[in-house]
Amino acid sequence: MANNMVDTKEQFEKIISLCRDLFEKKLHDYGPSWRIMRPQSVTDQIFIKANRIRSLETKGVSLVGEGIVPEFIAIVNYGIIGLIQLSLGYAETTDISAPDALKLYDKHMTETKELMYAKNHDYDEAWRSMRVSSYTDLILMKIYRTKQIESNAGQTLVSEGIDANYMDMVNYALFGLIKLKFGE
Repeated sequence: MANNMVDTKEQFEKIISLCRDLFEKKLHDYGPSWRIMRPQSVTDQIFIKANRIRSLETKGVSLVGEGIVPEFIAIVNYGIIGLIQLSLGYAETTDISAPDALKLYDKHMTETKELMYAKNHDYDEAWRSMRVSSYTDLILMKIYRTKQIESNAGQTLVSEGIDANYMDMVNYALFGLIKLKFGE
């Protein structure tokens, strides 16, 4: 188990670096234009990506020419954007600099990664035995949970909040990317 955890951390760092690199390039191209998105819009954007993955998994064909990997990367990055939006609130304009956006990305990714490491310890790497399609379904389930919490004005009686659901979506997408990039 200890050796697997070392591999897991190494694989996570490689995949997170891939996601962060794309986030940084898009930040260069577009700036932090996502700052105007309300959390509900971020949730809907993640839904679009997860739904497309499920469609590709079901149909086995992409007419656009892009596969599942870019969609999982988008879920990771939109999940982090969602966490940033929850922490700062949305803005009426791009109110932060690109370097500040990257610092926030790193902060929220670190918190999300630490949660995964803690859960991974407790679950003993069970995710490695799952199918990629199961991560897609779990992400979609988390999206529907998040939409329900949003409909309840963020209030829950006994459940985790929107932030925990975003973190889980990010981690499921990272699991999927690890399995797709590194195999079983």
